[in-house]
Amino acid sequence: MTPALLVLEDGRTFRGASYGAVGETFGEAVFNTGMTGYQETLTDPSYHRQVVVMTAPHIGNTGANDEDPESSRIWVSGFVVRDPSRTSSSWRSTRSLDSELEAQGVVGISGIDTRALTRHLRERGAMKVGIFSGDHLTDVDALLAKVVASPPMEGADLAHEVTTEKAYVVPAVGEKRFTVAALDLGIKTATPRYMAAHGCEVHVLPATTTGEELLALRPDGVFLSNGPGDPATTDGPVAAAQAVLGAGVPLFGICFGNQVLGRALGLGTYKLRYGHRGVNQPVQDRRTGKVAVTSHNHGFAVDASLDGPIDTPYGRVEVSHVDLNDQVVEGLACLDARAFSVQYHPEAAPGPHDATGLFASFTTLMEG
Repeated sequence: MTPALLVLEDGRTFRGASYGAVGETFGEAVFNTGMTGYQETLTDPSYHRQVVVMTAPHIGNTGANDEDPESSRIWVSGFVVRDPSRTSSSWRSTRSLDSELEAQGVVGISGIDTRALTRHLRERGAMKVGIFSGDHLTDVDALLAKVVASPPMEGADLAHEVTTEKAYVVPAVGEKRFTVAALDLGIKTATPRYMAAHGCEVHVLPATTTGEELLALRPDGVFLSNGPGDPATTDGPVAAAQAVLGAGVPLFGICFGNQVLGRALGLGTYKLRYGHRGVNQPVQDRRTGKVAVTSHNHGFAVDASLDGPIDTPYGRVEVSHVDLNDQVVEGLACLDARAFSVQYHPEAAPGPHDATGLFASFTTLMEG
C-alpha cells in the first residue's frame, strides 16, 4: 500500500493511502455531501482545479462505466475518500473507480478521517490543498510550501479551459420546436439532453463566442451553462449576455450562468466560505413558497438584495430563489426583460429531479 499525505494551506495534515494515481496534485479543497453519483461529480467540469472530499464514507461501490460521465474526462484535481470499496457491485460497472482514477492520472487519498477534514473546512473555509503519494513524504514543510505557492481560486478564469473547442449540435427529440444557443462554460452532458427532450435543437458553443455570434444563429433562446472559476474574471460571457439582453432574446442561466447573468445586470459576486456542493440543498422559490431539494456545485454567489426589485440597465430584477440553509441568492428573475437564472443544477446528474421543470419554464419563455 503506497502512503499518501494531504496537506492543507493552513498546515493541517492527514496521512492515508494512495487512491488512484501516484504523484502529487494541487487545488482548492471542497467537500461534497452526496451519498451517490460520484462518477457524475468527478466528470463535472465545474470541479476543475478542485480537490473533492466526499463526506459519505463508502465510495466506489458501483465502480465506473461509460454511461454516467457528464463530460469526456475526469475534471477534479484530486479525490479524497474514507473507505474505498474493494469490489464493484453493479451490473453496469465495467471497471473499478480506483482503476479509472489511475488511468486518467487523478491523484487521490483514502483512509483518512473525512469527517474531521470536512469540519475543518466548514470552520476555516475552502482553502488550497495538496495530495502527495509515494515514499518520500517526510519533509512536510517543503510540501506545505508547494501548497501555499499553488494558484488560488479567487481570480481564476477557468471557463476557457473546460469549454468545447468546436461548436456541436444536440438535435431535438421528436419535432423541433426551438433553436437554443448554449454557451458552454463547462456544460454537463445531461443539460442539452433535457432541452432536446423539450423539442430544442441545442447549438453548444465555445465560451469565447461573442454576443454577435450568438445572435447570428437567430436562436429562440440562449442558455448560459454551469462552469468553474471566479465569475468576477469572466468578462467575455458577461458581454455576450448583455448583448442577448439588449436584443430581447429569452435567456436562461444555471449555476455559473446565474453569476454571469448577475454580472451582466450590474450585480456583484463574492466567494462563499465553503460553498454548496452536493445533492441535498433546500432552495425556496420566494414567489410561490415552494421548496425544492436541489443539486449544487458552486463556491461563488451573486451579491443582491433580497428586499424588493433592483433597478438595472435592463430593467428591474428580483431575487427569485434563496438557499434555506444560509439565505444565499439561488435565482434571479428579470421583471422587464425575458431572462431568469438559478444557482443550482435543474438537470441534477447526480441529484434529485425536483427542479427539472425549469426547462419547461424556459420553453414557455421562448413561446412567449
